[in-house]
Amino acid sequence: MLGKLRSAAIIGVDASLVDVEIDVSGGLPTFAVVGLPDSTVRESRDRVRSAVQHSGFQFPARRITVNLAPADVRKSGASYDLPIALGLLAAVGILPPERLAGLLVIGALSLDGRVQAVRGVLPVALLAARLGQRLVLPAANLPEGRIVEEVGLLPAASLAQVVADLNNGAETMPPVTVETAARAAGTTLDLGDVRGQRGARRAVEIAAAGRHNLLLVGPPGAGKTLLARRLPGILPCPTFEEAVASTAIHSVAGLLEPAAGLLPDRPFRAPHHSASHVALIGGGRDPRPGEVSLAHNGVLFLDEIVEFDRRALEALREPMEDGVVRVARALRTVQFPSRFLLVGAMNPCACGYAGESSERCRCSRTDINRYHDRLSGPLRDRIDLTVRVERVPFQLLADDTPAEDSRTVRDRVRRARERQTARYRGDKSSTNADLSGPRLREHGRLDLQGLVLVERAMQRLGLTGRGFDRIRRVARTIADLDESPAIRRSHVAEAIQYRVIH
Repeated sequence: MLGKLRSAAIIGVDASLVDVEIDVSGGLPTFAVVGLPDSTVRESRDRVRSAVQHSGFQFPARRITVNLAPADVRKSGASYDLPIALGLLAAVGILPPERLAGLLVIGALSLDGRVQAVRGVLPVALLAARLGQRLVLPAANLPEGRIVEEVGLLPAASLAQVVADLNNGAETMPPVTVETAARAAGTTLDLGDVRGQRGARRAVEIAAAGRHNLLLVGPPGAGKTLLARRLPGILPCPTFEEAVASTAIHSVAGLLEPAAGLLPDRPFRAPHHSASHVALIGGGRDPRPGEVSLAHNGVLFLDEIVEFDRRALEALREPMEDGVVRVARALRTVQFPSRFLLVGAMNPCACGYAGESSERCRCSRTDINRYHDRLSGPLRDRIDLTVRVERVPFQLLADDTPAEDSRTVRDRVRRARERQTARYRGDKSSTNADLSGPRLREHGRLDLQGLVLVERAMQRLGLTGRGFDRIRRVARTIADLDESPAIRRSHVAEAIQYRVIH
């Protein structure tokens, strides 16, 4: 007797179809799982046996072979428990095999037969929609599954309930329309809390408007972290496609609460400087997304950036350029999206007080240079904006006059992003930071006065060709904030000042 149905494996942030075949034949009672399973999948034998028995069904004392195909794709996780159990019951005649036709099944089983939540439901739902399959999923994961409108869902609370529903011909739940939730008032930190810091606030606004990488340099307590953590509040709300992509990555990483549904805000990730190379970039034996992918479509904040492992920082260079992380393994290369806005914060020297009038700093010029060299030239070259964050005078700290709030700044950022979207419609570029090649030459064109300024800057600051391109991209964003169709000399001058290493 043979039971067949379909499930899915997660590869990177995508789901791949897996055929589950269960053969029950004569011979000594055994239970084998083949098809490149890891230890978690092999352990499903005990979970399935206990769940079947506690659900009121008789477990066959026969030779049971489970095949997960294709055999060259590694299977991991407990999501195969439910499809194996249903296939087994179909093989012994408890469940009519035709009831499993057109189904894609995922779900972990507890020993008493309850169906538990699993990770990666959203990519599986997208796969089911593409294949025209109905999806059987844990009831706890239903909000995540309902993000995909085109798929019919059958929530599973227990093995016994799923079998009863299938035997009775239960219909899948009708699709619903899911939209990104509007950002609720008070859910994000407000830029109005920042006193002073006019130059740094301007740099944060430019970074948000064009998705430009930003480095904040200043003494301890000047407000670098305060500014960085308020940057997400001035970013425009994500589109539905961006929210789906971010939600899928968090789901695959196991960081999405089962009842969370679609993530309403752009992600903000702030790993500790002790984070390893794999934690930051992604990878592992069973490759998982790292912090750069979890920050996809959002912000990656590296506080005390020079304290991070040098190897991990250098590995940021390719994702910053390409917007993707490729993890190569023996059998295949896994790809994770990683188009993020990098915000770094660092002190001006090891003691933190270089450049202050108080003369508290005792670092020599050599010590300061050595400290700054922890951030390599190639990585600095990929940072569009570098700004000095000065200590705020007492008069400004004590002033109760309200500063410009996040809503006001976000409106300007949104309008600038809308200009970019309209300008690059039909092109893979979505923000000024993505401009390259002919598109950069077309939309980042400088007049004669602007070219003269850049030429002088390249001679005095030793800027590279990449630095020239980044000046043009930043100048284009400043022009968008100014509602100017053309890049003017003042826009170029402001963009150049952000290339100065403080």
